[in-house]
Amino acid sequence: MKPVTLIGLSLLALAACAPRQPVATPTPVPPPSTAQPPAATEAPRARATRLLEAPAAWQLMDEETDHVRGISAARAVRELLAGKQPKQEVVVAIIDSGVDTAHAALRDRLWTNPKEIAGNGKDDDGNGYVDDVHGWNFIGGTDGRDVDHDTYEVTRLYVALKAKCEEKKPAVPTGSVDCSRYPQIQRDFEAKRREAEENAQQVRAIGGAYTTATTILKQFLMTDSLSTAKVSAIQTTRTDVQQAQQIYLQLAANGITGDALDEARHEFEGQLEYGLNPSYDPRAIVGDNYADPTERRYGNTDVTGPDALHGTHVAGIIGAIPGNAAGVQGIAPAVRLMIVRTVPDGDERDKDVANAIRYAADNGARIINMSFGKAYSPYKAAVDEAVKYAQSKGVLFVHAAGNDAEDLGQAENYPSRTYLDGGVAENWIEVGASSWKTADSLAASFTNYGQKQVDVFAPGVDILSTVPGGGFRRESGTSMAAPVVSGLAALILAYYPNLSAADVKRIILESATRYPTESVLKPGGSGEHVAFGSLSATGGIVNAYNALKLAEQVSRGRPANQ
Repeated sequence: MKPVTLIGLSLLALAACAPRQPVATPTPVPPPSTAQPPAATEAPRARATRLLEAPAAWQLMDEETDHVRGISAARAVRELLAGKQPKQEVVVAIIDSGVDTAHAALRDRLWTNPKEIAGNGKDDDGNGYVDDVHGWNFIGGTDGRDVDHDTYEVTRLYVALKAKCEEKKPAVPTGSVDCSRYPQIQRDFEAKRREAEENAQQVRAIGGAYTTATTILKQFLMTDSLSTAKVSAIQTTRTDVQQAQQIYLQLAANGITGDALDEARHEFEGQLEYGLNPSYDPRAIVGDNYADPTERRYGNTDVTGPDALHGTHVAGIIGAIPGNAAGVQGIAPAVRLMIVRTVPDGDERDKDVANAIRYAADNGARIINMSFGKAYSPYKAAVDEAVKYAQSKGVLFVHAAGNDAEDLGQAENYPSRTYLDGGVAENWIEVGASSWKTADSLAASFTNYGQKQVDVFAPGVDILSTVPGGGFRRESGTSMAAPVVSGLAALILAYYPNLSAADVKRIILESATRYPTESVLKPGGSGEHVAFGSLSATGGIVNAYNALKLAEQVSRGRPANQ
């Protein structure tokens, strides 16, 4: 699951999902407040504040003291944790696209395998993974090559089932999916391919209009750079300039820039070339027996990979070291980030997800962050067994609900906590994305939801965090909301090590700030209003201040070193 980018069928949809650029001058966090904490988790009715853009680190802010619906983490630290030291470091496994291990805000927070000697070419700890110093890469080969792009699961199923069910030829095993599902999978694949073609065509058309307009305006103004102010000030009778002015301002008003259009074109053309291309298959790079989901010893040590933007951004939300110029800081200061590279530019594969979960559980992860998802899971049984294994070791799972603006009561999103045998992973939190915006935009326009399927919401719009190369930028998605919850879970465990995964889940959900009757726009852009409480089981947003107060109470009733 990638952050929300330029996906949509209309100009407005393209604009709504446009990625934000790095922030040069972050908004400072307001000074400490002496206001008393709310008596309960029902949302306080704080003074409304009209914001034109997301403050830096808004996810850490407090509704009552800062007038921003963050998770009250900054307030919790200054009012509840002042003078206290964490009692342990908590290992959080980031199953993702990879992480820039050289980033100054992350490198001192990386998990390091205490039993492995870096670079000696030996499996010192005997776990089957040679030189796994900071984690492992399950989508790389022993020759050092890495999978970058991969197909979508629907494409892989379409190819396998087409051969098996239509052409009557031997095919790659397809797990639990049989020929009875082939017609639906064929329709889904063809619809997604057609949609990508239409989107690519639309973006090219908009890009052409943008290029023509900017060329005319630059010539008219005799400048190499344009701005909304410059273009708005133009007064002329020239029809071509007037038309160019209108196009530029319309696009600018919707947040569409030349760079954003280039990114959208690259994305949709990439879907056609890789994700939805039946002839593309990079699995030979890995060199495993892909037909055997029980195989575990494959991959390489490159936990960064060719495109670590997504995983690096997730890592910073959880544990970025403060003190950088952008004002970015992670939620959990006493954390070690274990990197398990599993997610390509495309859909992750069940076999890799299962092995990543087992690796994390075997190497001491207390929390596993999973900011990815897909609509099909042909080897779900293998993933289920890995989840059960990790649950037996006391691991807490935090999973992003997805960015399709769908009701998960009606749509599939994997991995999921419900097992094929009917059981449920109890230590699992499913997370939707909330926004910093006021009025009826509390729920992110893209977030998946579900009163029984999604547990709670967390900030996931315009989150400023780390990116490869030492930089910082904003990204949006439930991929950003999940690590907010993982960071909160790690913060709780750092100060209250005697709590179990079940305790931490209960604390996070029970302490969420609830907005049960608040009217919000239903995700998806239909314009329909619904009660925020109808979008998740809690109808709330996670709250670190309330969670730490509750953790203190629960911890008193638990024996030490439980």
